[in-house]
Amino acid sequence: MLISALWHDDLGGFIKGMQGKPTSFDIAYLAGVSQPTVSRALRGSPMVSLETRKRIEAIAEQLNYKVDKNASNLRFQRSHTLALLLFADPTADESQINPFFLAMLGSITRACAQRGYDLLVSFQQMSGDWHKEYEDSRKADGIILLGYGDYLAYQSRLEQLVSQGTHFVRWGAVLAGQPGISIGCDNFRGGYDAARHLLGLGRKQLAFLGDATDHYPEFLERYRGCSEAIVAAGGQPDPAAQITAISTEQSGFEAATELLARGVPFDAIVAASDLIAMGAIRALQERNMDVPGQISVVGFDDIPAASLTNPPLTTVAQDTRRAGEVLVDTLLRLVREEHAEGMVLPTKLVVRRSCGAAPAAPATPR
Repeated sequence: MLISALWHDDLGGFIKGMQGKPTSFDIAYLAGVSQPTVSRALRGSPMVSLETRKRIEAIAEQLNYKVDKNASNLRFQRSHTLALLLFADPTADESQINPFFLAMLGSITRACAQRGYDLLVSFQQMSGDWHKEYEDSRKADGIILLGYGDYLAYQSRLEQLVSQGTHFVRWGAVLAGQPGISIGCDNFRGGYDAARHLLGLGRKQLAFLGDATDHYPEFLERYRGCSEAIVAAGGQPDPAAQITAISTEQSGFEAATELLARGVPFDAIVAASDLIAMGAIRALQERNMDVPGQISVVGFDDIPAASLTNPPLTTVAQDTRRAGEVLVDTLLRLVREEHAEGMVLPTKLVVRRSCGAAPAAPATPR
């Protein structure tokens, strides 16, 4: 590959201004990429595109750059530790960890141990230098991200990790064109199965509690699945029966309260998470509305508390054991510079007593 004459002149000027031997940071500056990308390209990593690799190799040749094998080997020694970064969630206790992610924590820890890796657990640091605290300082070979809050606000941070060449994998919605690799469940199918079950019981007016926007893509897919099941049964989703909520019991309580205040007829609720569903049940029961006699409720996640609610909560289960294994195995493939891609895992409807057949005369909440 030949560098253009114009570029050659610029490069010549850069070389004249250099002091000492060229470094990989010099190549990164000239190539317009990160230093980890230069290192990967010069090792022939398949993670770097052919075009970028050739550009980097050409610049390295012009600079007469030689890879220091000893330094390279030291830099890429593995710690045999993975970092798990949790997003701090608002919770009723001091844990600040969504109960669903506690189950994920157990499965990830077990998967790491089975593969001979230690696990470093921390809350996500919302600075621009996450990678320096973990992979670049060799505390960990790669990062697993759990939870993220508002995805659109978080997306730029994922793009930063990609540009820095950080090995990471995330649990969340698997979207086309998203930064990095995500592992997630089939949110659309889970929402579809929940709604279809309710419709099969004779429920006809379904409400959805959860933020159904691009800010929360997992909730959005659950809402789309629910809506598609309603359409498949010959109905039409009522936009007024969708109330925004985040994954807390208080938010679910407030969303159900808002739903009742709107006066929208409904005989079932599909909640975007179990916590939302639990808050909704409390709001209904405080108004002396029978669950499931008048209103059926379905959640999503199958957290341990779902079977302990009154009544026990019907929910869409995510396979946390399998999720932990896939997250760890996918990240280890990235660490080894092997091909890796996102994966969507199946869900399963777990039927409990919060769903009941529709009464002879459907109730109209007031």
